Amino acid sequence: MITKGDKVSVLDDAIDGIVTAVIGNNITIETLDGFTLTFKSNELIKIESTMNISFNKSQIIKEKEIVKPNYSNNEKKSKREVPVPEFDLHIEKLVKSYKAMSNFDILTLQTDTAKRHIEFAIRNRIPKIVFIHGVGEGILKSELDFMLGRYDNISFHDGNYQKYGLGATEVYFKQNKK
Repeated sequence: MITKGDKVSVLDDAIDGIVTAVIGNNITIETLDGFTLTFKSNELIKIESTMNISFNKSQIIKEKEIVKPNYSNNEKKSKREVPVPEFDLHIEKLVKSYKAMSNFDILTLQTDTAKRHIEFAIRNRIPKIVFIHGVGEGILKSELDFMLGRYDNISFHDGNYQKYGLGATEVYFKQNKK
C-alpha cells in the first residue's frame, strides 16, 4: 500500500518521486525535477527507505545546466582600419548602355573615371586604392600604368592575385606630413 510521503518509482519510466496525494486509485507524486504528476497505483512501485533519493533541487538544476563554451574573438582591429576602396573600371559598371560608344569613347571614360578617383584620393589623403580593370587585351591596364607613372608620390603594382587575379592594380599614395 502506497501512502503520502512514500518514495516511489514509475515502472515503465525513469521517474522517481515522493507521493504528495492519494485519491482512490490515483496517486500524485512530486518528481526530482519538481514536477507534479499523477499515476495509477499499478504504475508505481514503492522504494524501500534504504535507497537514498536526494531532492536537492539546486544540485539538480546545476546538473541540468548546459555549460556554454566562452568563445571570444582575439583579433583586435585598429579603430583606424578602413577597407581599401575598390573602383571597377569595367564599362558596364560605369554606364547603363555603352552599345553606341566607340572603343575610344569607352577608354576615355574609363581613364577619366580613374583620374577622378586618383585626384579624390590625393585630396582626401587616402593611402591606397584598387582599380579593377580586368584582363582583356591589356589596353586599359597599359593606359592606367602610363597615367599613374606621370604622378609624383604614387607607386603602383598588380593587385592581390588571390583576390583579383591579373585584373587589378593597387595604387599607393605617399603622403607628406602636414
